[in-house]
Amino acid sequence: MSVQLSQARLGKTFGVGQTSIFKYEQGEATVPAEIMLKYADMFDVSMDYLYGRTDNPHGMYYSCKTPEVEKSYPEMDRFIEMCFEPGTAMNERLKETLKAMMKEARE
Repeated sequence: MSVQLSQARLGKTFGVGQTSIFKYEQGEATVPAEIMLKYADMFDVSMDYLYGRTDNPHGMYYSCKTPEVEKSYPEMDRFIEMCFEPGTAMNERLKETLKAMMKEARE
C-alpha cells in the first residue's frame, strides 16, 4: 500500500512532531503503542500486520489454545490409591478409568 503523506502531515495527524515520525521510520525510536494504534486506524490494517506477525493487512486469525492443565486433587488421588490393591492386573487400568470419570464429571 502506498500512501503519499509527508512526515510533517502524518506527525500533525498523530499529534507528534515530524522528527518523531522520521525516527520511527528509521528505527531510531520505538513507536509508542498509541501511535501504532493510530497507524492501524488510519491505514485500516491490524496491529498484527504492523508488527509483522502476518502479511494479511486484515489481521491474523489463529486459535490460541492454552495447554490443558490437569487439576491436582491429592486427597482424591490418595483415596483412589487405597481403593485398589497394588500389584493386581487391573490396578492401573481401574485407577486411570476412575480418574478419567472424575475429570469428566468436573468439566
